[in-house]
Parts: sequence; structure tokens; C-alpha cells
Amino acid sequence: MKIFKAFKWLYPGMWVKRWILLTVFGILLISMGFVMVLLEQSPSNKTFAGLIIILGILAVITGVKRIIKSFIGILLPRGEADLVDKVYQKRILERGPKIVVVGGGTGLSMLLHGLKEYTSNITAIVTVADDGGSSGRLRQDFDVLPPGDIRNCLVALADAEPLMGKLFQFRFEEGSQLSGHSFGNLFIAAMSKVAGTFDAAIKESSKVLAIRGSVVPSTLDKVTLVAEHTDGSETVGESRIPQANLPIKRIMLRPINCKPSAEAIEAVKKADAIVLGPGSLYTSIMPNLLVGKVYQEIVSSKAIKVYVCNVMTQKGETDGYKASDHLKAIVSHASAGIVDYCIVNTAKIADEMLKRYKDEGSAPVIPDTDALKRMKCKVIEAHIISTKDYVRHDSNKLAKIIIDLVGSLKKTRG
Repeated sequence: MKIFKAFKWLYPGMWVKRWILLTVFGILLISMGFVMVLLEQSPSNKTFAGLIIILGILAVITGVKRIIKSFIGILLPRGEADLVDKVYQKRILERGPKIVVVGGGTGLSMLLHGLKEYTSNITAIVTVADDGGSSGRLRQDFDVLPPGDIRNCLVALADAEPLMGKLFQFRFEEGSQLSGHSFGNLFIAAMSKVAGTFDAAIKESSKVLAIRGSVVPSTLDKVTLVAEHTDGSETVGESRIPQANLPIKRIMLRPINCKPSAEAIEAVKKADAIVLGPGSLYTSIMPNLLVGKVYQEIVSSKAIKVYVCNVMTQKGETDGYKASDHLKAIVSHASAGIVDYCIVNTAKIADEMLKRYKDEGSAPVIPDTDALKRMKCKVIEAHIISTKDYVRHDSNKLAKIIIDLVGSLKKTRG
């Protein structure tokens, strides 16, 4: 069968037949020229043989070049620009450091945007405790894990045409039964039924978007996030925790015996760096650490452990928290040694922007460096925010700090 398939290259309209024949003709000319050089004695005949060899070489070069160009035109629609990107990704980005990013929400996807320009060895370990909005509805209606944070990370790592990313992020407007749903959420939910499992759906969606790296759920079990407040009351459900607007004492997962995904554990063990955040402390970062005590794998890993502290406090979760309060919460839920470095923002935020956030019950997180150092954590102070529409981390600046940190420590260690 393979022999017959090979003859398809000779079908009319394939646009390679003529160039294959030209290449073969060139090889024959070169062979004939060398035979003449060996057999002929007269200088004039040898000169003629040399010309035949040169003509044969030109024919081979032209034929091979045209064949390659035909393949590039078919396989890579943007031609040489696409080819350069593919080679760069294969040769350069695949040699980049192995980085595991743990979290969820917009903070995680923002960081992935920046990191994918330095390495394709990225694993995003994403929470599946979300129960609000489109994800919550799909979780309830179709008995699937919430796809929202997974979708955001897939789009952030996408190497496909920008239109595909926009399609996955497209959200249906009100006035229909699909109102509030994003196309990407529906796609992943449908794919989980077609592929049979949620992790298989993620892998297939990753192929569609041609992502750099991989996105894995922290667990494949259906989990519920529970907050125990300082007054002894409990709030059940990730989306309800900030709404309770009560100080949080502890976060828990139910069932308590949920198992981490094999891909998540494998990524942690092979990582050069493990990054926690940025993202909601209690509802995005913490749920991943509590799955089957993933934090123990992180602590025992030889990788650099970095915590990216949030720039602003979050109403109902971290009201009044300083940077050290964020770290204390992580350590109290996990253990000491889970963070080696803490990245904090020291850039000033405009008064107008601060007023808007104050009205929403949010304020800048104070980078209390001395308190962090007393917790045996090295502190990286930097101007790492973007304030175009909202106060957010600048993905490019933050990614460069992390990549430079990994590079410098690799040189020191090795």
C-alpha cells in the first residue's frame, strides 16, 4: 500500500512532478559528467564534462528548492514567516527551562502569555474548583469539570491563528439559552463527551490551538472548595467565598481524599522552576496545593519555588493583607519551604486608579520586605505592573524576571 501511495506524487496537479524529474535529470547529468572526467583524456572533453556537472548541480538545486517551496506553501500558509516561527519554537524554545505555573483565573493566563516567548516547556497546573458563571452551569448541567480557567490558559499558550483564540474566548450575548457561555467552554465540555474524559478533551483542544506547553487540571476529581471563617462559620463553593465577605481562617477541599492528576505530579518532579500565582490567593492558588497534598511534592522538588504576590487586595478574600500575610497563608496551608522567592511590586499606582479600586473595596498590597525576609524568603522588588485599564501584572516584565532568575541560578549551581 505504501508503494502505491508513493505514486500519488506523480498525479496531475500535485505541482511537484516536474521538480522531481528536474532533480533526477540533474543527478543523471552529474553522474554522466563524472564518468566523462574519469574516461576522457583530452582537456577539452574534460572541460565539457565539468560544464555538464555544473549544469547538473544547478538542476538539482533548482528542483530541490522548488519541491521544498511547494511543501512550505501547502503546510505553512504564511510561508517563510511560519517556517521561521516553527524552527525557532523547535530549536530555541524547546531548549528553554521547564517551568510549572500553579493557579487559575486571569492572573495565571496573563503570566503564560509572557512565559511562552521564552520557553515551550511550560506546564500550567489549573484549579478545577470553579463553580460560578459559565463553568458552574456546565458543571451542573453536563456533569463535567469546570472548563473556564483551563480555556483561558489554552488561549494564553496558543500558537494558532489569533482568530482561533478569539473564537475560544467569544461569549454569547444575553437573550438566548447560551447567554453567558463562551464558545471555548462549550467546545471543551462537548469534547469531553466525544473524547470520553476531561483530560483527553484538554489534549485535543491543545492540538486545535497548537499551544506551546501543556495545561493540566490539578485533579480529575469533582471537588468543592470550602472556606472556614474566623467566626467559625463555613462557606461552601468557590464563587460564594468572596461574597461571604468574612475573614478566612482556612480553605479546604471536599472530598478530602481527591487525587492529583498524574501529569501534574510528573511536571512538578521535572521542573526547573515552580511558580505560584499570580491569582486569587484562596480560590485560585490554594485549591491546587491542597489536592492530595501536592504541596509536599513542591516542597521536596529541587526546583526554584517562586511566589508572585498579587498587586491589589481582593475584597472578601485578602482584605488588608500585606505581602507577608499572603505568604503566611500559603505556608500555613502547606508547609515551610514551599516558597524560596517572593516577587513584589514596588511601582506606584496613579491616584485616580487607586480611587476606583478603593470604591470596589480593594487596595495595593504593601510589600513588607523585612517581614518576608524574616520568613526566610528572598524578595525580588520590581516595577511589574500595567495600568492601561486595570492594575495588572505586566506579563512580559514578570516573565523576564522569572526566566532571568532561573538562568542565573542554573549558572550558580552548575
